[in-house]
Amino acid sequence: MRKYVIKRILQLILILFGVTFLVFGLMYISPGDPAQKKLTAGGIAVSEDVLEETREEMGLNRPFLVQYGDWLGKALRGDLGTSFKDGIPVGEKLLKGIKYTAILSVSSFLLAVLVSIPLGIYSAVRQNRFGDYLIRFLSFIGNSLPNFLISVLLMYFFCIKFKIFPIIAEQSLKGLFLPALTLAVPMMSQFIRQIRAEVLEQLHQPYVSGARARGVKERFILFGNVLHNSMIPIVTVLGLSVGSLMAGSVVVETIFMWPGLGKLAMDSITARDYPVVQGFVILMAVIYVLVNLITDLSYHRLDPRVNEEWEEE
Repeated sequence: MRKYVIKRILQLILILFGVTFLVFGLMYISPGDPAQKKLTAGGIAVSEDVLEETREEMGLNRPFLVQYGDWLGKALRGDLGTSFKDGIPVGEKLLKGIKYTAILSVSSFLLAVLVSIPLGIYSAVRQNRFGDYLIRFLSFIGNSLPNFLISVLLMYFFCIKFKIFPIIAEQSLKGLFLPALTLAVPMMSQFIRQIRAEVLEQLHQPYVSGARARGVKERFILFGNVLHNSMIPIVTVLGLSVGSLMAGSVVVETIFMWPGLGKLAMDSITARDYPVVQGFVILMAVIYVLVNLITDLSYHRLDPRVNEEWEEE
């Protein structure tokens, strides 16, 4: 297992270096001039001389590889640069926003898991009955709707029509509910379908028939054996959902004005604030690869046979 972990960490380091190079390259070739955007926002008269001087101060006139090498060296020391927009260190802005994004992400993830596990199991146990058809229909609809449409629908019904929640999300439990529900609906739908499929597959295994023949109670079979044996594929889906959760948070936080990393990223893209955008993408990449590593390591707790496969590698 130790060799496998070291191998995975080395692979993830290479992936992160590739991500940094790709992100920096995309920011370099993207249209728009950060220097001009900065001067325009500050109300300074834009002339060619002023523009040239500002570009020189911001280091934008240097070759691409020189800029990338300088940025990467500082990033490895924990310095992600300063914002073009207001001069605040990028790390400080990310730390301020990550608290709210973490609250939103954890809340939506827990909501999705707490709802999807019992519904997925119920749908599998009640296969081809009314409850199963209803759950499958609703999960299909929830999985088909994009986050921005779910946001608009929830905002219309709960904020405008019934006036239960505020339109602009407050930094409170009441303001958190709709953004969290918006992110949870697609995950919930995906989890339900996956849990149902895995539980159904296990219910048709010979060991289930044997346990029933020996008189073992159905709930012990379901929760003691079936659910445990279904966990590896389910954990995989839970781990992979982090990517969609992070991507969805950008849209949801912007719509509900939730002050997290997603809203910060959208505001920075609009302002051509490249250091903040780069820092955001790198932070998301680090979180994503760490979650995938943790997901892989959790397999050996759920199924000892995974350790044998790792040893063969």
